[in-house]
Amino acid sequence: MNAQNASGHLDAWPMLRVDILEGESQARFGWRECRIGKHITFSTQRLESYCFAKWEPLVFDMLLLAAAVEFCDKTCRRSTVRWGRRIECIVPVHDVALWKSSPVNNALHDVLQFLTGDQWTVAFKPRIQPAEPTRQGELSLHNDVQAVIPYSDGLDSRAVAGILGKDLANRLVRVRLGTKKSTDPHARRVPFAAVPYAVRPYKNNLEGSGRSRGFKFTLIGGMAAYLSGSRRVVMPESAQGSLGPVLVPVGQAYEDYRNHPLFTDRMSALLKALLGQDIRFEYPRLWHTKGETIAAYIASQDQAPWLDTHSCWQQSRQASVDGRKRQCGVCAACLLRRMSVHAAGLIEPDDTYVWLDLSASEFPEGAAAAFKPEHITTALKEYAIAGALHLDHLASLWHSPANREAVSHNIFLLARSLDLSEEEISSRFKRVLDQHENEWRAYLDSLGPQSFIAQWMPRS
Repeated sequence: MNAQNASGHLDAWPMLRVDILEGESQARFGWRECRIGKHITFSTQRLESYCFAKWEPLVFDMLLLAAAVEFCDKTCRRSTVRWGRRIECIVPVHDVALWKSSPVNNALHDVLQFLTGDQWTVAFKPRIQPAEPTRQGELSLHNDVQAVIPYSDGLDSRAVAGILGKDLANRLVRVRLGTKKSTDPHARRVPFAAVPYAVRPYKNNLEGSGRSRGFKFTLIGGMAAYLSGSRRVVMPESAQGSLGPVLVPVGQAYEDYRNHPLFTDRMSALLKALLGQDIRFEYPRLWHTKGETIAAYIASQDQAPWLDTHSCWQQSRQASVDGRKRQCGVCAACLLRRMSVHAAGLIEPDDTYVWLDLSASEFPEGAAAAFKPEHITTALKEYAIAGALHLDHLASLWHSPANREAVSHNIFLLARSLDLSEEEISSRFKRVLDQHENEWRAYLDSLGPQSFIAQWMPRS
């Protein structure tokens, strides 16, 4: 989808201009300030986990850019009637000539516009003071790192890291995606222990679509691959998480490419322009469902801890019972998780989710008894309906004449991206979509025809 065609003329898009500031410098007239040390803060200890070999100002600049993009993305609310926005940002960097060069400039704007569906103009200015170098310390990094994997509390990253780690062991480096350091006692001083910055945008009317997370996490993963010498980033998403949001976008929203090869192709081009090295993004589970990935993980391990992983999109207020945070159980991510756990033949404890019983005939009846009724909102129900319909739409996609052209177009683009024939991509598409359909229908059957989920499904 072309973002401008989908969202109307550029002049009607919401507009934001942000000046990233050092020290006491002042923002340009009419521009919103984003001050380093206030709105963007860096952790010295976490920076050391990125600059463990030598201090590279370029690495700091890349992290600052990721933070600036996140600040802008969260600060500029989307319109209720159109998707796109116009965002301008000025970022202080050490090497202005590099950042203003045509290869970097073109690749950066290409990747941001493709990912977010917005019109970006990112400019660069020289730093007033060089960023303070971190100290170098001894960190635990294998001499023969083969790949890095972006690692969160999610089930996909846990499973894929477990599958690959069986052969690669400590040659696979886990790059933490959160701002909190791992609680693992063996991870006291390891590379990439946590995202080394925090972003504090203005709190009024924050934008929640969060497409810039894809830029943040792939840029950080690419830097980790560069710094570790591996040159490979393993993307852990399975088919539904990578292909599904593009094949079945939500409402009138721009397609979500955050975990898609067409986006990481563009990230590779940006990293090449900045670092002068080829960074490859790989998708080992692209043609498998999440259920198949979980099953493969369980089969590969003597012990495969997975119950403590987290998939839910909801905030604590919508997903807490008796003061303890759970997963909501009904957002798109939770429904995919529950379907996939069922497909893998596993069972989760009753207190995993707020919505304990998806077989209930009415939506409110499925929630835990202690969940406050005022938190069962219309918005929460609409999230649940959208998530269920997304999985159902994806299950019928291959057989739908209305979607044939869109599927064919995706096959064509992926064949070019992955350097495979269209016939091979088509075969893989059909197999994984058939598998998803089988898992979804089996899960619906397990809930019974009276469940509120089943009642939301279109009648054939």
